[in-house]
Amino acid sequence: MLGKLFELPFVHIAVNGYGIMIVVGFLTAVFVMRRLAQRLGEKPEDITNIALYTLIAGVVGARVFYVVHNFSQFRGDLLSVFATWQGGLEFLGGFILAIIVVVVYMLRRRLSIRRYLDILAVGVMLALCLGRIGCFIGRGCCFGKPADLAWAVRFPYGSDGYRSQVYPNPERGRFEPQLELPAEFFGYIGEDGKTWYPADEANKFRAGLKPAELLTDQQKYDITKGNYRCLPVHPSQLYSSANALILCLVLYLFWRKFALTRPGCTLGLMFVLYGVTRFFLESLRDDNPFEYGWWTIYKGGTISQNLGIYQAALGIALLIIFARIKPKKAAKKKRRHSKSVSGKARLQT
Repeated sequence: MLGKLFELPFVHIAVNGYGIMIVVGFLTAVFVMRRLAQRLGEKPEDITNIALYTLIAGVVGARVFYVVHNFSQFRGDLLSVFATWQGGLEFLGGFILAIIVVVVYMLRRRLSIRRYLDILAVGVMLALCLGRIGCFIGRGCCFGKPADLAWAVRFPYGSDGYRSQVYPNPERGRFEPQLELPAEFFGYIGEDGKTWYPADEANKFRAGLKPAELLTDQQKYDITKGNYRCLPVHPSQLYSSANALILCLVLYLFWRKFALTRPGCTLGLMFVLYGVTRFFLESLRDDNPFEYGWWTIYKGGTISQNLGIYQAALGIALLIIFARIKPKKAAKKKRRHSKSVSGKARLQT
């Protein structure tokens, strides 16, 4: 894992591998989407503006979704809600808010909503591919279930995946920890910020995990090579990254064939493919709680599994609707005009 890479001066904000990959994913997606827009004769500047609004709305929506979903960990420290650089973003929340903001923007600008959303669908999957790598190297969030596989991975002490294993998780029906740590690893730091007060065995799960810098040499050995190192787990972040890359390629090929004749269908296909694949990938993850609310279709599944079902249903509906809507003739003329212009440019060169 790539923890703190460097610290921004004056504001003292740490930049880690997670943040770097988010930025790389965003810039790569913007570059690709601008190229796709040019192929349709659209203005790349509009794509850049849409991408910026998507980034802002995506981060806000993803953070709000995560905080609401995991509010218990923010009790007593509400300012940490704004510490997005520490991780804690849920893709679905960001995507929902981003779609709303982008649609409002396009309506105000009188842009072709379906055509731009098709381009955005391809770009989002590319950004997600790189962003999931950030989840893997930055904090170990979105971690998988314990697995006895050759490619299983172990996350370091103090990471999200490690904490999940050493604490019970009643929200997932797990009332005992997966990895039993002695009480000496749990406790509190004194007001001086240095003295460690271990918890007793009966109350250890109510206490915090001992900071890595305060561990004894023996404890450091135990968590890296001994009996208390992290259990091997599915690299679910890399599964999700590979899935997003495959979906990006599939959507791009679909877009090349139907961008002009069936605008909007690429977006619908994205909802179907991502909803279905996220449903199955979620079964390998071990982070999200099980849901039993009135809105759930799959009782005992995670929120992402249930939203995946809704996404797939929405995608099927969009495919049916957009497949029946004839594209505007103006779009075809615009496309022919862009081809003729490019042809003249080639003759001049």
